[in-house]
Amino acid sequence: MRDSVGYSEETERARIDRVPLSHLSIEVGHFYMNEIANDMDQVVREFRRIVPLVEAFIASARVQFGPRARVSTCYLIDDYFQPDTDPREILGKLLTAADETGLRIDYLARESGCWQADPFVDGVPLDEPIRLAEMVAARIVAEPEISSSTGRRPPTAESGWLCNGRRSSLDEPAQAMRVQPYRPPEEFGRREHSIFLDVQLWSKRPELVNGRNEIHTKWSCAFLASVWHLLRLGMLRYDGAAVVVPQPWRAGDGWPSRWREIPAVVQLNSDATPFAAYKALSMLPKRYLAIEHSVRLILDHIDLDGDVVDQIIRCGVYDEVPVTVSRKVTERLSHLLLDGS
Repeated sequence: MRDSVGYSEETERARIDRVPLSHLSIEVGHFYMNEIANDMDQVVREFRRIVPLVEAFIASARVQFGPRARVSTCYLIDDYFQPDTDPREILGKLLTAADETGLRIDYLARESGCWQADPFVDGVPLDEPIRLAEMVAARIVAEPEISSSTGRRPPTAESGWLCNGRRSSLDEPAQAMRVQPYRPPEEFGRREHSIFLDVQLWSKRPELVNGRNEIHTKWSCAFLASVWHLLRLGMLRYDGAAVVVPQPWRAGDGWPSRWREIPAVVQLNSDATPFAAYKALSMLPKRYLAIEHSVRLILDHIDLDGDVVDQIIRCGVYDEVPVTVSRKVTERLSHLLLDGS
């Protein structure tokens, strides 16, 4: 059986929802909220130079997957860190700039949707909000220590920090009256030299809620970006159900005044191929290099649902143009880092 979005057997469909897949998902740039609000000239300039790049990658996808290659574009808005902005102003300016420059944005996504999806807004057939960030965090498998733990630094699940090796000896307790020689950090699996990376996934802080102090988790940009890429690659399910279903939006529809009233993923182009894809490409300014390096570390330490991985691989095998899908999710993710800050 072959079709335009993939393949699955009837017995499998009852267990795990099949997410429709394009061949390639292209993320068309990223701006801070204040840049959209206060510097539209910069947004227009950036979109203008991205347009021919998108066309080039679409042409490349057609070489790789044939003339009917399915390519969709998307843009992620960072409402999680700036929730008090007005969606009507921000989206009005952003989409006007896209129209003026001829940049096609098929799907608009909210970063808060990578933290939590609301079934009533997002069209997911579940009875309660899905805490995507918590769900992904529960699947993190940290690097094992070369030697036994000293107990000074708590594990990733408690500390919110993830690294790709052994931390320096400064992380170990000093013995009374003895000064130990310094041992530098060490990357596991290194070649000649180490590139050690230690990434903060979240922080916890007290917040006043209904007159009581409660501990609130603030997810890092790197961690939410990891969830974002997993969504684009079709890798997340909740009890077998898709966690995000793109919701249609028409040009005449007005935007709500609050971000949480906008679906996690909005389909702007009714003719767009699927939001999720076998492969994902992100065109981002160079300032996001450290974030995306951290993303790759995080994704390499997530124990993905094996049934979902198998399903995506089978979808590729039985696609109209067969696609070889790697079991390692970072091999399905690419970046184009753009000049400028």
